[in-house]
Amino acid sequence: MHFILKYLRSLCTGGERCSFNLIQLLESTTKNCHIWNLCGPAETTLQSIFHQVNLINDGQSIPLGKPLPNYRCIPQDSFDQPQNVHSDGELLVSGVGIFAGYLNRDDLTAKALVQIDNQLYYRTGDLAQMDNNGLLHYKGRKDHQIKLHGQRIELGEIEQCLLKVPSISASVVMKWNDDHLVAYVQSSDIDHNVLRQHCQSHLPPHMIPSLFIILNKFPLNANSKIDRKRLPPPDFSSIHLTNHNELLLPMNETEIIIHQIWCDVLKQKQISTKTNIFTLGGHSLLIMQLFHRYKTEFHLKPNTLSIADLFQHPTITHHAQLIHQNINITQNKDRDHWYSLHINHALVSYAQERIFLDDQIRFSSTHNNTNMYVIPLIYQISSMNGSISISQLKRAFEFTISKHSILRTALYLDTNGVIMQDASLLSNAFETHTFSVINISNEEHEKNEIVKKILSQSDLFDLSKGHVINCHILRRHHQPNHSIIQNNNDLLTKDDLILFTIHHACFDGTSTPVYIRDLSLAYQSNDPLPIDDNSLQYIDYSIHEHIMDMTLSQQFWLLELNGYDVTRQLSLPVDRQRASTDQRSGLASSAQIDFGGEICASFLNYASSHHLTMFQLGLSIFYVFLFKLTYGDSDLCISAINANRYRHELVNMIGMFVSTLPHRMQLNSHWSFDEVVKYVQEKCLSILGHSHYPLQRILSDLHLTQSNVLFLETMFDFITTSKDIHDLYLNGVNLEQILLEQSAEVAKFDFSM
Repeated sequence: MHFILKYLRSLCTGGERCSFNLIQLLESTTKNCHIWNLCGPAETTLQSIFHQVNLINDGQSIPLGKPLPNYRCIPQDSFDQPQNVHSDGELLVSGVGIFAGYLNRDDLTAKALVQIDNQLYYRTGDLAQMDNNGLLHYKGRKDHQIKLHGQRIELGEIEQCLLKVPSISASVVMKWNDDHLVAYVQSSDIDHNVLRQHCQSHLPPHMIPSLFIILNKFPLNANSKIDRKRLPPPDFSSIHLTNHNELLLPMNETEIIIHQIWCDVLKQKQISTKTNIFTLGGHSLLIMQLFHRYKTEFHLKPNTLSIADLFQHPTITHHAQLIHQNINITQNKDRDHWYSLHINHALVSYAQERIFLDDQIRFSSTHNNTNMYVIPLIYQISSMNGSISISQLKRAFEFTISKHSILRTALYLDTNGVIMQDASLLSNAFETHTFSVINISNEEHEKNEIVKKILSQSDLFDLSKGHVINCHILRRHHQPNHSIIQNNNDLLTKDDLILFTIHHACFDGTSTPVYIRDLSLAYQSNDPLPIDDNSLQYIDYSIHEHIMDMTLSQQFWLLELNGYDVTRQLSLPVDRQRASTDQRSGLASSAQIDFGGEICASFLNYASSHHLTMFQLGLSIFYVFLFKLTYGDSDLCISAINANRYRHELVNMIGMFVSTLPHRMQLNSHWSFDEVVKYVQEKCLSILGHSHYPLQRILSDLHLTQSNVLFLETMFDFITTSKDIHDLYLNGVNLEQILLEQSAEVAKFDFSM
């Protein structure tokens, strides 16, 4: 046989995928032979794509090639749009050999054939990717995409990974019993452990098969294709598998402590020690909380544990192993805890300072009568199994203000020009807010106009007097009926509204559920909320923040921005120039884009399968967008919002903690999107460990002021909300939080997304 092969001048392969091992064998016996890889489904009259194989150029992944003359191939995405280079899409083929349809099967024909630009295309069902040279690469079958434990998996990727093992000539990966991935490999000499180690080195954890079945030869069907139906069923009793539903309990003291922390942070009663935190709704803020809880609970030395480590090893068992490597039990147990300092006067926090200066200077000239830093929370009574008393609500409102001193804290400039805060409980503390009842008609436009008028009141807040929160009852005019409620002016009824207006200097988005919880508790009890004199208040946080040792974070940010001209403005296509002064009008134009369910599902699936937070994926997309918008500017620096509740003591506290931080990304124009995402994720993780370092100090270290730092004017934020997480429940009455319709658009930045 070898004697015959060595005289061949040209050899074509077809049918099954052309493997690297086969080409190696052929090249070793046919020294001067041109080897061609031909492929194409029967519906395109057998061959429609060709490629002359060259192992030096092709490497271990043999391309399908390019279309034959009079054929055209297009990889399409799930929205029937041509896919980008290096992106997977379903392969569509058109040309002279396309079949006319299936005999007497119009239903199958309608699914298989599609008209594009008056040209008939056949949907192959194969996933392919085109490289920069126009070569198509096979990426598996579209119908081999499966979902396992909430993760979307492309079985072809696992099969390709296995085919890189030299002794494997064919592989098939299948999903069994909705629980396990089973890999079949064709090989005469391979060990199960070698296969598992190979997969662990090249695949994420959720894509590693539970079981490997080694066969000398795969069963084939009449067309010489692998007959999947005849593959032997797996015997799961032969291996030690842990069912993903099985609850694995902590095995040592460290795991017990970590388990309790997880249950506390994730609001769970029990969590298996092998459960991935991201399958429980984990995100970067929760990882941050775990990070600081570990540092406090286990008294870890600085730089012994990183946030990136926790992301990459996302189970209780893994976290326990990491902590065992770094544990230091000799430190003082109480040293790292933050306690109440029992003070009423102090410097403002860095976040308060930023808001105060913006409010007093940057937006002081707003001519559209808009309070730039008002946070409106509006609730509408949607269902009633009881009644809401206005007088009782007023008492609950005041009890909540009493508990949280930040809701009655004054901000002011002292005689030295230093911004201070005063959290004293004055005798007239309840006179520093507004509680009003306004009668409105049933017309929706009137409601919107009244809300707009309230939000634009010049005296809505007075920071110098601690007037930072208000409650406005909007009572609709109801037709008389038999309800007793209508005859009682103290009671609210269905469709009435409650509007809270709160100044951003004392409140952020994460404060909302804390405020709603305490307001509801105060209403239910109709008594003052219990106040622990030793509980940490926001003013205590301000002092702890100022006295923290931030030397390491200072060094991080100096290195992060080294060599970047922060005064450089992104070359965005704008229709007018920004003001040359520090003042801003706040006027803006905005566009709201509603992504359909399929795009949202794709977004979530990509984030899940790549172990990304939604913020990290959203930021990656934004950077790619900016890269295109700036015509290839590869060194991009913008600002992004960070929740900044990095310690467990801050989680259930009302206050303004949000930080604005620079995010510098140095992109490579040759990177694929996956490479961009990985780079952005690594950057975000490194920033998380230093997110407490305030923007003011970053600018001060660089001898800059906010007015001449233009990266601040391009902003990214990603807000996730649950449908009913902030709904209000009072005495059996459900109040649904609703979105405000504002005719006047406002903005704090030149460009934000």
